[in-house]
Amino acid sequence: MKLNELQDNPGAVKDRTRVGRGIGSGKGKTGGRGVKGQKSRSGVAIKGFEGGQMPLHRRLPKRGFTNIFAKDYNIVSLGRVQQAIEAGKLDAKAAVTVEALKAAGVVKRVRDGVRLLSDGELKTAVTFEVAGASKGAIEAVEKAGGKVVVKGAQAE
Repeated sequence: MKLNELQDNPGAVKDRTRVGRGIGSGKGKTGGRGVKGQKSRSGVAIKGFEGGQMPLHRRLPKRGFTNIFAKDYNIVSLGRVQQAIEAGKLDAKAAVTVEALKAAGVVKRVRDGVRLLSDGELKTAVTFEVAGASKGAIEAVEKAGGKVVVKGAQAE
C-alpha cells in the first residue's frame, strides 16, 4: 500500500444534499423546511419562546446564591492514601502534604487545600498536614498510630 492509494471504504462518506435545486430533486422549492412562517426563514432560534407570553424560566422565582468566598478543597480518602503508600508513590515516614499528594498523583491540581475523609482503611502510621479533616478520618489516622495537623479552621 502506498500513500497515494489511501482511500475511504465505499459508502463511508456521503455526499451532502444540495437543497433548493428544483422540484424534481425532491428537495427543491422549500428546501426541506416545510412552508412559511418564522422557522422557514434563516437566522431563527426560538428556544424557550412562548409567543410573547412571559416564559416559564422568567415566571419562576430566583432562589439561592453562589458564595464567592467558598473554599474549593481537594477531597482525599484514607483508602486512596493507603493505595499510594502501598504502590510506593507516597513516603509514609515524611509528612503527607498537598505537594506530596500531587507528586504521588493522588490529586491532579492543588486547589485551596486538602480535606481528608475517612473512606477506606489506613494501616500505616502517617502524619498529615491538611486544610481540613472529618472526625472519622482523624480517629482512623490516630488509631493507625499517625496524627493529623489541621492548618485551616476546618476540623469537623
